[in-house]
Order: sequence, then structure tokens, then C-alpha cells
Amino acid sequence: MSHRNARLAPAGRLILVQRVTAGRPVAHVAKEMGISRPTAYRWVNRYQEEGPAGLEDRSSRPKSCPHATTPQKTAEVLAARTEHRSGPSDLAARTGVGARTISRILTRAGMPKLWDLDPLTGVRIRAARATDRRYEREAPGDMIHIDVKKLGRIPDGGGWRADPNQSARNHNTGHRKVGFDYVHVAVDDHSRLAFVEIHPDEKGATCAGFLTRAAAFMASHGAPVKRVMTDNAFAYRLSKDFQSVLTSLAAKHILIKPRHPWQNGKAERFNRTLQEGWAYRQVFTSNQARTDALQPWLDFYNHQRPHGSLGGKAPINRCNQPAV
Repeated sequence: MSHRNARLAPAGRLILVQRVTAGRPVAHVAKEMGISRPTAYRWVNRYQEEGPAGLEDRSSRPKSCPHATTPQKTAEVLAARTEHRSGPSDLAARTGVGARTISRILTRAGMPKLWDLDPLTGVRIRAARATDRRYEREAPGDMIHIDVKKLGRIPDGGGWRADPNQSARNHNTGHRKVGFDYVHVAVDDHSRLAFVEIHPDEKGATCAGFLTRAAAFMASHGAPVKRVMTDNAFAYRLSKDFQSVLTSLAAKHILIKPRHPWQNGKAERFNRTLQEGWAYRQVFTSNQARTDALQPWLDFYNHQRPHGSLGGKAPINRCNQPAV
């Protein structure tokens, strides 16, 4: 198969050679076929040296790679991984091979992740959660992913994280519990546009109210909700309030398979981004301070933050903005 950027396939190269062989100038033939003269001369010369076989594509792989890891060293790395069940940094010290090279060797060999193995025997005991069945809905609003992330509330003063002389162990002793914030998130499958609210619980009525406001937000940005994916929590599966909102939206409810949270992966991945960019980005001195910081960060995420899955664009760029 020809290179995707090639101007001529092997059949076109043969036509080039035939025209030149018939006595026409190489420059004239190159111009009418839309290629440069050096390229035309290259194919003519290859044909003269090798015949028709010279017009076929050649591999761009180098003839030799002096710095490639030898098969013996590769086998040593794999044996050390099997024996010691350690990561690239430790294996690099044991084998003398760079840690990044070791990572590539393990990936090419299909070695399972350490967390998939029994730490005592090395037997694989966990199923890989990666899947080839990746998807993305064709239009904004075709499906939104909903989830709840539970975060510990911050005591006044910031708790032990804001006190350099304290630690989690000695600061918590004898102190009252402050409870949790329930961060409700909704992420559009196509655009990754996100809507987030903080509530004191995750009951059915709370989830229903959140869905109502999330759907209104999505619709205002050109993403009318048609499907809603959630896990199997009671508030989503059994709440009459939540089901009533779904009916009013004429939206289909999609439940993930029990104990398969990665099926709702876009919401789960957004939860991680939410924690890294907002909840744990800085030390807050009060719970209200953290709450106040949510909306500015969310505006930044939706309108400015480059998204790796969107070619470096912000989610808002994938939405169909309604006409004013």
C-alpha cells in the first residue's frame, strides 16, 4: 500500500516511466503528473536499476539500529520483572537499562500492571479494565454521564493540611467529624462540557434537582439531553423523582453494568480532573473557600482549558451554540 502522502501509486510511477522511456523530457512528465523533477528522476532510476520491483514502496525502517536493546537484555528485563515484580525504576537499577526503555519493553511484551497481580505469587488476579470498545457520541447532548464524588468537608482553619506542625494522625485525635460534601457532576459525552454542584447528600430528590438544572445548562449551550448514563445507585435506579425528571426530558436512562464503574469512564475521569484542578489544587482554610473556588475553575475548564481528547480545544468549542 502506498504511503498516505505519496503523489503516485506504483501504477502511476509505471506510467511516468513509460512516458519517459518513450522519449519525453522528464521535466515535462513530472509537471503534468504533479511531482518534482527529483522525484521523477528517482523513480526512473529505480526502474532502470531494479525493474518493476523498484517502483514498489520501500520500508522506512532503518537497516540497522546500533542503540537498540539487545534480545538478551530484553529477556533479562522480563525475567527480572517476573522475579521481583517491581516497577521500571527498580528494574533499571537491577538491569542497567533506562526506566523509560523498560516501560516500552514491558508494554511491547504485554506484561500486566503490578496492581493486577497477586503480590505474593505474581499470579494475575484482576481483569484488565482497559477496553477496545471506545466510543464518542456524534452530537452534543446525545448522552451525558452523571456521577457523585464524595469529599471530606474542611474544618475552619483548614485542618491538619493547613498546619505545617501537624499530621493527619495526631491532628484528628479527639476532634469531631465534619462530614462530607457530595459533588454531583454531569459531563457531556461528545463535547466534555461539564456541570457541577455541591450538595449535602445524594438522595433521590437531590439527584433529580441536579439533573433538571444540568439538563437546562446543557440545553442552553446547544446540547439538549437525549440519554443519561449513571451507575446503579438507589437514587438513580429507584428514585421516583429522578425517573420523573427523565420522563419530562424524554431522555433514555442507561445504567452501567454493576461493579463496572469504568463504563461510566468519562464521569470518573472528570472526577479526577476535578480533584486535581480544584479540590486538591491548594490548601483551603475553610469549606466555604473551597466551595467558592468551584465555579471559577469550572468556567476555566469549559471555556479555556485544553482537553486532550478534543485535540487541545476547550469543551465549549464542540458545542452547538444556540442562535441569539
